[in-house]
Amino acid sequence: MVLGCVIHGQGDLRIEELPEPEPAPGQALVAIRYGGICGSDLHYHRHGGVGDFRLQEPMVLGHEVVGTVVAYGEGATGPAVGTPVAVHPATPCGVCPECSDGRANVCRDTRYLGSAARTPHVQGGFASQIAVPAVQLRALPEGLEPRRAALAEPLAVALHAVRRAGAVKGRHVLVTGAGPIGCLTIAAARAAGAATITATDLLPRALEFAAAAGATACVRADDPDDPNWPSDEMDVAIEASGVAAGLDTCLRRVRRGGVVVQLGMLPPGQSPFAGNLLVAREIELRGALRFHAEFDDALRLLAAEPSFDALISGVRSAREAVEAFGQAADRSQSCKVLLDFAN
Repeated sequence: MVLGCVIHGQGDLRIEELPEPEPAPGQALVAIRYGGICGSDLHYHRHGGVGDFRLQEPMVLGHEVVGTVVAYGEGATGPAVGTPVAVHPATPCGVCPECSDGRANVCRDTRYLGSAARTPHVQGGFASQIAVPAVQLRALPEGLEPRRAALAEPLAVALHAVRRAGAVKGRHVLVTGAGPIGCLTIAAARAAGAATITATDLLPRALEFAAAAGATACVRADDPDDPNWPSDEMDVAIEASGVAAGLDTCLRRVRRGGVVVQLGMLPPGQSPFAGNLLVAREIELRGALRFHAEFDDALRLLAAEPSFDALISGVRSAREAVEAFGQAADRSQSCKVLLDFAN
C-alpha cells in the first residue's frame, strides 16, 4: 500500500491510498522515509495556493524528501538499490536561455515536486513510494542519517541566498525572519565565515532557534529600540520573513553600498518598500530563488555539522499529517517538522 498526503483545496488535506508507482524509462523508484514540511506546503494547506499558483486539482504535497532506492526503470542508472538518497526536487528543461546560462534554478519550464505552477500539477514527494527521474537522486554522504538529510532542500535554498549576497566572510549579516529558512540562512552565513549574524523575529521561540543556528545577536523585530541591536551597520541583509516590514528593516539597517537579498516570498501583487533608499545609499537589491548545485553542497554540510539536528523540532507519522501541519504552522513552538513515512 502506498500512502500519500494529498491536498484537495484550502484546508482539505487527506491521507490517501495511492496507486503503486512504476518507474518509467529513466526513472527511479524511491521508498520515502522522511519529508520536511515547507512553508509552501503550509500555504497550499491554509490558502489553497502559493502566490499566484492556485490549486486546480488534487496534488500530493512535498519536495523535501529522502528515502531509499527500490528499483530503476529501463535505461536508468544511479545509486545502487538499497542506497539512502536525497531527492533533488527540480527537473529543469535544460534548453531555455536560463539553463544555457548556467542558471537552471530560474528555468522558465522547470518541473518542481509538489508544485501547482503548471497544470497538470507536478505531484510531490509526500508518499511512501514515488517515481522520479534517476538524475535527481543523490546518495547520502557517509555518516549522514536520513533524518538530518531531510534538511538538504531548505538548506540549499539558504546556501543559494548567501551566495547571491556575495562575499560574507568577516562581515556583519542581518537575517530578518527566523523561521526554518531564516535559521538555515543563519547557519549558511556562519558556514561562509560571517563574523557577526543578527537575527530578527517576532517570536521568542523562533529567536531561540536562531541562536541555536549560530546567530550572535537576536532582536525582536517589533522593537526598534531592542538593546540587542548591534551598534554597527550591517554589510549584508537577507530578508527571509516574506513580509514587506522585513524588507524595510533590511533597507534601513544595511550600510551604504550594502547588499539586500530578498529570499522570503512576498505576498502576491504589489509590496511597498523604501525604494528611495536604494538610490540614496546605493544599495543593491537582489532576488534569490531556490537553488541548483547548492543541493550537493547542502548534503556535505549536513554530514559535517550535527548541530543542524537542533532545528528539527518534531517528527510525526505520515498518518498524522494533519496534526503535523498544525504543529509546523505554530511558529511559537516549532522550527522544522518532519513526516515519517516508515511509521
